[in-house]
Amino acid sequence: MRFPRSSDPELLDVIDRYVKPTTNDIGRYLHLLHANFTRDDERERTAFLQSLRSAAQAITDEELEILLEGEWRSRLTAAWLIGVDRRQHFRDVLGDLLLASQLCFSGQGYCFALARFCTEEDALYLTAYLERYLQQPDCQYDQHWAISALLHIDSQAGTEHADRFLAPAGLWHQWNDAQFQPSPPSRFIDELCALADSPR
Repeated sequence: MRFPRSSDPELLDVIDRYVKPTTNDIGRYLHLLHANFTRDDERERTAFLQSLRSAAQAITDEELEILLEGEWRSRLTAAWLIGVDRRQHFRDVLGDLLLASQLCFSGQGYCFALARFCTEEDALYLTAYLERYLQQPDCQYDQHWAISALLHIDSQAGTEHADRFLAPAGLWHQWNDAQFQPSPPSRFIDELCALADSPR
């Protein structure tokens, strides 16, 4: 995997077309960050989702690879596009990036994509992530996204991967209780996956 300079014209072109297209003067990546688009009114959300689906179908694998070599905005956007279009051949790349957790926020997209793929392999990546980072209370990374993604896979596949983390003395509660603002696990990725599949 090559790492282009921020001045790489190839990278900048793909960013301009897929990461920075604006809706109401807000770049696509800002709508995807924290799933901010879910807070839009229905008209704006519908327009954004239509644009996202179109981009997910139009972008090439090579362009996605370029974005995954960039900074967090590019990686976040690429992961969402991969997830929306369910390009499962990116599973190992996204799983490895999630486990590495090198850049802020991009892990949100990796968790969404793995939830969309919704297989045992995806659950194993999420499980490995939670095993590693729930044991690091000082790391407030994407644990909420990972547990929600794992809960989604469990609900769809009839598995129970999340149970051991959510047991009364499990790693989730140990990590969550150590946070400044503890919050319960949420199934919000169920909604995101449903929106990704909603009628055009």
